[in-house]
Amino acid sequence: MSNEIYMRRAVELAKLGIGAVDPNPLVGAVIVKNGRIIGEGYHICCGDLHAERNAFANCTEDPANADLYVTLEPCCHQGRTSPCTDIILEKRIRRVFIGSHDPNPKVCGKGTALLRQNGVEVIEEFLQEECDALNPIFFHYITKKMPYVAIKYAITADGKLATITGASQWITGEKSRQHVHQLRHQYMGILVGIGTVLADDPMLNCRIPDGRNPVRIICDSHLRLPLESRICKTASEIKTIVAYTEASAEKITALAKAGLQLWQMPEKNGHVFLPALMQKLAEAEISSILAEGGGEIHFSLLEEHLVQKVYVYLSPKIFGGTNAKTPVGGAGISFPNEAFRLKPTSLQYFNEDLLLEFDVLEGGETCSQD
Repeated sequence: MSNEIYMRRAVELAKLGIGAVDPNPLVGAVIVKNGRIIGEGYHICCGDLHAERNAFANCTEDPANADLYVTLEPCCHQGRTSPCTDIILEKRIRRVFIGSHDPNPKVCGKGTALLRQNGVEVIEEFLQEECDALNPIFFHYITKKMPYVAIKYAITADGKLATITGASQWITGEKSRQHVHQLRHQYMGILVGIGTVLADDPMLNCRIPDGRNPVRIICDSHLRLPLESRICKTASEIKTIVAYTEASAEKITALAKAGLQLWQMPEKNGHVFLPALMQKLAEAEISSILAEGGGEIHFSLLEEHLVQKVYVYLSPKIFGGTNAKTPVGGAGISFPNEAFRLKPTSLQYFNEDLLLEFDVLEGGETCSQD
């Protein structure tokens, strides 16, 4: 078997940690000796053993003089667990293939340097593109100290979120809606505005077997959230944060008693100042946010340059209606050259629906097609 096959196996193992490792990265590891896999593992959940240590724990024979394939540079510092470089040296690994550099300043370049200083041959950037694709969330979170934010919405072929009456269930088919729950499992938090809660009374949970419920984050400047809403009724079961700017002491007390966390935030134009909210979420180790909540909040996130990814579920239907809602509202931009620029990264079919994925380009960055 080729080196590429072993590293791709490590990539597949890493993906098994989706929905469990945050705010840590997804990492897989494979140990190979005499052309045979003798051990493999992945980072199962935050606080548990790292991928390398799990791979060694699963070895079927002595790994001395074996090769290690790991999707991310091994750590060399004491964190929630002991340094992985220690066990690599202890087990006398001959050669280490590394996919991605770890941008964490505690690790970056130090792990590979330590291994080389102790006589281990290190091959860096091996299948780097495939390994990097595992961890855009971790890379953003660790370098920017802000959550990785994705906007998600479902629209018709004429760009409508709902009909002129506000009806929106259902724009897309069952398979598309199932995939949304995969995203809710993947992202640590789900963000909506109070308008979405008042209109739809959503649960904002994950409804797949063994799925993880995201932390529910409601932007509700004046605490209009009804105590009889499904959000309030399930707050003791699903962690829920309500960000507000000002409200009565009575409503604050009632919501807190229902089990919600109340965060008073600075305001901008009468609404929660989103950069401050994102910073506080990052400090709470919420590394990724899926925003599903209305045109106003989507525009505000884009306007504040807080969005890294956009998911668009496109249904082959036309609603029409001048006043029918669209996925991004707000003030809008004045001229085409002021547009928020996107880079297409993926296209999938879910029966007749399409899922288009985009990365949001940073200021001054242009799509390679330009």
